[in-house]
Amino acid sequence: MRCLVTGASGHLGSFLVRLLVEQGHEVIALVRADSSLWRLEGIAEQVKIIHGDLTNYPALRRDVVAMAPEAVFHLAWAGVTAENRNDPRQLTCNVTGTLELCDIAREARCGTWIGVGSQAEYGPYEIALHEDLPPRPKTVYGVAKLCSGLLTQKMCELAGIRFAWVRLLATYGPMDDTRHLIPTVVRKLMAGECPALTSGEQKTDYLYVEDAARALADIARTATANGFFNLASGTPITVRSLVEQIRDQIDPALALGFGEVPYRPDQVMYLCGDAGRLAAATGWKPTVSLVYGLARTINWARQAAAGRGRDGTSSVPARVVALGSV
Repeated sequence: MRCLVTGASGHLGSFLVRLLVEQGHEVIALVRADSSLWRLEGIAEQVKIIHGDLTNYPALRRDVVAMAPEAVFHLAWAGVTAENRNDPRQLTCNVTGTLELCDIAREARCGTWIGVGSQAEYGPYEIALHEDLPPRPKTVYGVAKLCSGLLTQKMCELAGIRFAWVRLLATYGPMDDTRHLIPTVVRKLMAGECPALTSGEQKTDYLYVEDAARALADIARTATANGFFNLASGTPITVRSLVEQIRDQIDPALALGFGEVPYRPDQVMYLCGDAGRLAAATGWKPTVSLVYGLARTINWARQAAAGRGRDGTSSVPARVVALGSV
């Protein structure tokens, strides 16, 4: 199958690209011109790389149509960090770019569209999220994701394209964004520092990145999988317990700064997803336990630190991130 992956140099995107190549698919990776391809090290030569972003998809129309992708995995999104959650460009850039790409997929006679949405589409709930809950997003980011999912669903319906929109909760694993909680805690503890933390009562549903990539690939190979799906482990854990597990794997004697950081005014205290619909449609289920996923994440961080160059970039070979399950 010929696959187009946007956001291919990102955390989840890079694992998806690796998995698709491993499965024997032809992969076209769409990345920004200024993107570092370090996460694709060792695999980039097996992938067709094209440069573009959400703002210039129209300029890529002819090239993408000529490549005739059979499946489009749309992971690219601008402004995913907390400070950008209410930026108006969530709508003017992301929604517009997503619709443009979907129309390009129509012109290319693509058979399958898989977009990655977010739990932010639901807004806060104190129960496990399931697809029948009324969406009530509280941020512009959540609204933009919801609009993109609904609009591309209609576009795909009109064009005869199989549609799937995957609402992702939280992933973790090797090569994650260093601004996220787990890599931040790992980095500080490896340096012998005490991370400043909230009290840690909030519960979050974490899914290992390889399991998330496999879910997207499973949707692509399952011709009957269509509609909206949650992508989550279904097993929330308190931040306190999560950080303590990380600490214990690195050095049980290290101190943790619980309570040093106040909760944000919009702090989500419970986040859990029900992925039963995805499991029923594809047979997918998580296979990497949290304890093992954290061990692999910490092991990668150690190897990355040992191979870090003067410029601060990782020089760790891609082979240290072995695809597999437990």
